[in-house]
Amino acid sequence: MSELFDAVDALVASRSPLPPPEERRRLRTAHGLTLEEVAAALKVRRATVSGWESVRKPTEPRGPEREAYARLLNRLAELYPAPARTAPPVREAAVPTPSNAAPAPTEARTPSAVPAPEPEPEAVTVPEDTRPRPAADSAAPAAASRPARTAGPSSSTSTSTTTRRPAVRKAAPADTPADGTDPRFENGPLAVVDVDTDGQVLAYCVGGLVLDVPAKSLPSLVEWTLREAKLGQPKLSGPGKDADPLIVLTGAALERYGLPVTLTDEERLAGRIPENHKVVKQLARADWKLTQRGFGPWARIYRPAQGSERRCVQLCVPSWDALDSRHWGDAAQLPPAELARVLGVYASRVMTPRGSTAVTGLELMTALCPPTRASRSGATGERHSEHNPGSLGKDPVDCAPCEAPDGHPLLKDLPRFHVRGPAEKLFEEAYDWARPMTDAECTLRHLVGIDVNMAFAAGANGLVVGLGAPTRVKAPVFDPKLPGSWLVDLSHVDLSRVKVGKDRWADLDAGLLPSPFTPKGDRPEGPAWYATPTVAYAVELGYEVRPLEAYVRYENGRYLDGWYNRLRDAYLATMADLGVRADMAPEDFLAAMDGHKERDPELAIVVSAIKATVKGGLGKLRERPRGEGWRPGQPWRALSRPTWRPDIRAAIISRTRINLHRKVVRHAAFTGQYPVAILSDCVVYAADGTSPLDFLPYRDGRPLPGGFKLGVNPGLVKHEGTQSVLWGEEVRERFDAPELNLARYIKDGTVTDVDSGE
Repeated sequence: MSELFDAVDALVASRSPLPPPEERRRLRTAHGLTLEEVAAALKVRRATVSGWESVRKPTEPRGPEREAYARLLNRLAELYPAPARTAPPVREAAVPTPSNAAPAPTEARTPSAVPAPEPEPEAVTVPEDTRPRPAADSAAPAAASRPARTAGPSSSTSTSTTTRRPAVRKAAPADTPADGTDPRFENGPLAVVDVDTDGQVLAYCVGGLVLDVPAKSLPSLVEWTLREAKLGQPKLSGPGKDADPLIVLTGAALERYGLPVTLTDEERLAGRIPENHKVVKQLARADWKLTQRGFGPWARIYRPAQGSERRCVQLCVPSWDALDSRHWGDAAQLPPAELARVLGVYASRVMTPRGSTAVTGLELMTALCPPTRASRSGATGERHSEHNPGSLGKDPVDCAPCEAPDGHPLLKDLPRFHVRGPAEKLFEEAYDWARPMTDAECTLRHLVGIDVNMAFAAGANGLVVGLGAPTRVKAPVFDPKLPGSWLVDLSHVDLSRVKVGKDRWADLDAGLLPSPFTPKGDRPEGPAWYATPTVAYAVELGYEVRPLEAYVRYENGRYLDGWYNRLRDAYLATMADLGVRADMAPEDFLAAMDGHKERDPELAIVVSAIKATVKGGLGKLRERPRGEGWRPGQPWRALSRPTWRPDIRAAIISRTRINLHRKVVRHAAFTGQYPVAILSDCVVYAADGTSPLDFLPYRDGRPLPGGFKLGVNPGLVKHEGTQSVLWGEEVRERFDAPELNLARYIKDGTVTDVDSGE
């Protein structure tokens, strides 16, 4: 009888009621849970939980997983009741919503991606139901820079009414959800403010929407933005904060509001206009404040928050070099509607820019994993702030002395002009290595460069990093799962015989390979400080390690997983819009990459900005002093941030370099081919043909397991460039540099200043 009762209970549990997919996602994010955490608790895969939350093609849990999932959602629903929905106000001359817009052409839709093969754990494709949806105009032609006006009341008659003026509106993709817009931010995350030929101030928003701006001064523009514009972006995580609205001021708008169109040399050096400028005084009289960096290219104007209400507007001034051309291309010269499209796609897929791409990359880490979260006291029921598990916390921690850059306060007692060696300083940097070509390589015709996509992002994927302060340990036993810095002698590691599989060893020509332990590829000469991934690789190659000392972090976690996933999804979705998908065969991928930037130059700018966000954000983890009268031994401003973590930066670079070396070794062991030069994430090989397929060992369309694989995913490779062997020898002979790093010039063959590396 008991067996029958158990069967009945299981049958009832298998039909436990569940809320709609969008409500499931809301409850999870409200509690700050990631898909990985829910999947681990329910003992299922991350993609399974993602399918349960999919709006387009939801799947339903079954059996015991359904009962446990229903229990989780019921508990979360008690903590986070669904808010009452209110209809947004009806606005005049409204632009059609995605639900009634005409479907986009087939080629404009973002294609779905297929999962990557198992041998490439860092190369993860974006699941169809978790990829961020493109903005309404993300894959369509650019909007007109000057939309035609429509009949309606003029904004000059009333300062309290905003008239919506539609531009040439692109159709939203057919699979864009109609109810995904937060009514508080129905006009998007940002607006580009410009003045038309009639003298009317217009705000160009995402999706071709244009608003009349009644503001006559900068303080009133800030007021209008917060009260009427309905700009902003919802928070990216449960405990996080909504993004402040971004206003981009064109040259005409700067003139209208009394600001200089360009900065003087003195103002550019200071990074701001003077505090006695009339506009700064206007803001002060209106009780608006500026942050410590003042009124510069990325100014923040705010009033102190009242309760949970934030009153802050971010300004971006492209003509003051806010959009660095190295990362944003010619975005600063785009017409307002096109600039709104570029920044809008970036904002929807990454986040609303908070400054340079480097600043935004760092802010994205905090936005996805905030230092604190709200909690309720069990005794009094009062809400208070507490540490958010898995975050870096709200207070900075000191680094280990070996991790401190020169001039750090921890090193103030060192003798003046003392140069720290490898046994005193952790030096984990990217590769800059090259060697002379062999006689056999000189008989080949071409030098072919391959480049790892989003290499440093792939290095951060799944990496366990320290979350708290380091602990010093003498003569520790090495633990590859424990993040930290290790003083260990790796000079005995011999690359002529290495382990390339569980029970397989390979004999290699060590003279043709760089050492994995130094950025220049030189073999270590004695004890040196290394991050955990570097030491773990020595063990993987089959050698014993005995650390002399270590600074380890027992409080640790996969802090960067959400950051990596967000940037990976943004990169893959934008590349898909450019016609480069994750499920392409190698030949099709190479063909799609050829000229992909010309298919949509604006989206190509977004791709460049996403890449810069990765590298810049990691660089900010060890930001150096930036003037301000700093002297060696004194603290600088960046040290006050909890995100100033040189150990995390070192671990990511270490893992990225090791990932690359592992592929190089695997490739050499199975093909006998060795790299000629390596620069960061670019590797150059000598080959008879001009394509990577002329030397990459594909068999029946499948790559070498653990080796290089062509594809768009982070961690996979693309074609960087091809030059002739004669070109390489001529360049080295011209500059009398037999080991000149040809990877630096392989892309277009242009060699400028060898000494500076430009």
